[in-house]
Amino acid sequence: MKKLIFALTLSLGVIGAGAQTVYDAMSIAQKDLNGTARFVGMGGAMGALGGDITTMGTNPAGIGIYRSNDVSFTIGYNMYGTQSNFDGNSFDSNKCRWTFDHAGIVYAMKIGNQTPLRYVNFGFGYTKSKSLYRNFTMNGLMGALNNDTYISQVRTMAQQAQENDAYIRTDFDSPRIWEDYNAGWLGVMGVKGALLDGDLNAVVPDEVDAFFQSRERGGVDQYNFNMAFNFNDRFYLGAAIGAYDVDYKKYALYDEDYGNGEGYTLESFNRIYGSGFDVKLGMIARPFEDSPLRIGLAVHTPTWYQLTYETGAELTSDVFLDNNSDASRLSASTFSDLGGPMVRDFKLQTPWVFNASLGYTVGSMLALGAEYEYEDYSSMKFKYPEGDEMAWETGEADLCLKATHTLRLGMEMKPTSQFALRAGYNFTSAAFNDDAVKALPVNSINTDTEFNNTKQLQTATIGLGYRSNMFYADLAFKYSWQKSDFYPFYNEVGNEIVTSMPTKVDNSRTQVLFTLGMRF
Repeated sequence: MKKLIFALTLSLGVIGAGAQTVYDAMSIAQKDLNGTARFVGMGGAMGALGGDITTMGTNPAGIGIYRSNDVSFTIGYNMYGTQSNFDGNSFDSNKCRWTFDHAGIVYAMKIGNQTPLRYVNFGFGYTKSKSLYRNFTMNGLMGALNNDTYISQVRTMAQQAQENDAYIRTDFDSPRIWEDYNAGWLGVMGVKGALLDGDLNAVVPDEVDAFFQSRERGGVDQYNFNMAFNFNDRFYLGAAIGAYDVDYKKYALYDEDYGNGEGYTLESFNRIYGSGFDVKLGMIARPFEDSPLRIGLAVHTPTWYQLTYETGAELTSDVFLDNNSDASRLSASTFSDLGGPMVRDFKLQTPWVFNASLGYTVGSMLALGAEYEYEDYSSMKFKYPEGDEMAWETGEADLCLKATHTLRLGMEMKPTSQFALRAGYNFTSAAFNDDAVKALPVNSINTDTEFNNTKQLQTATIGLGYRSNMFYADLAFKYSWQKSDFYPFYNEVGNEIVTSMPTKVDNSRTQVLFTLGMRF
């Protein structure tokens, strides 16, 4: 059991109908290692080395290294894997797909050889910065609070319904209840499905067999508009404006089977879409004239998103309580009552990003890169469309999330002038606190109660490349792995959080990238 420590009271939830959660926001805020095959093959550790179009997204001074024009595009083949293990039940869920991962162009404009300003370079790049394609399944018996009380999602429904006691009892039969800012959808579902008794208490049998399944699709596209300056071939400055396009969909099904011909199924349909922008500033310096050592520094402003959240839910119940003894199969659907999904607009502000890097070259035969990045996700902010802060959601970010530390290492070796071999490694620390839970305001329109606390992320890469006088081709292989603890819901008992044993999840992604380009 974990202590329930809330800095915010439940009364904060009545400011406006809750929709998006910290877990939804994190699906968007974190970025993948992606870009050209050369960049990925070196683990993305090119912030100080520069000379690759993808560095617009990490250190925009990187295109200042260019002395010729460059154009390239990258396609990839992705294999997503998820393995879950709970109560002795294991499931493997896999998804494969082709992707268009990157395209860009750099225009190098020479100023002169004698002036301090040698080049002014311009660039544009597209990158698939977040890819969300995942299938997930879990199944097993939930644990017990004591000898005669078992944890269940119905208890979460009951808690929300009791917070809205008078309102729920009076108006839950109205089809328009879903539109009222005082209604908590999870509690309403519990009442409409006869899952709660006359006192709005949960009636849960001795054994709860839970089944959960989800599908996630979509992601975030990033477009960078970059300008960089080369001073004396030793100092480089760059700035980029990033534009982001978001389209993320999630379907979740949760089912409780009580083993006596009774149970219920709750389906949630969610989508987040919209756009955002940020500004990136960077520099690269070669401090010692006779040394190839380079130092890079970059800072990214928060990404300011304007987003729309669409949601809907359907529940089917075979639970027959004393106050509903004549009931047959019951159902509730927000879609049929509303004629479509519920729509809520909101703003999201991601954290600042601070990046420091080192690069070292040995002639034209070897390049080494190292990079460190800091991002504090507990500082994420949610706002209403009018600009007022969403206190509940922002407070939950502070409670559930923490700063991440990312280390990137990479190398490129050229046995000949035409061929290159590459390798890289990334490590990113966990963004979620160990005791993080998905807390919903009492008037939340969320019905998906599950949450997945991801651990550290590791990535290993290898690659190879070929260069002719004008054309080049690169190939990279990337393998990422990350563990997580999954919970279908939590119950609040007194001042304590109670969950089932976590579902242990192994997430993996294998990606093969191929880049074709031309320098001229």
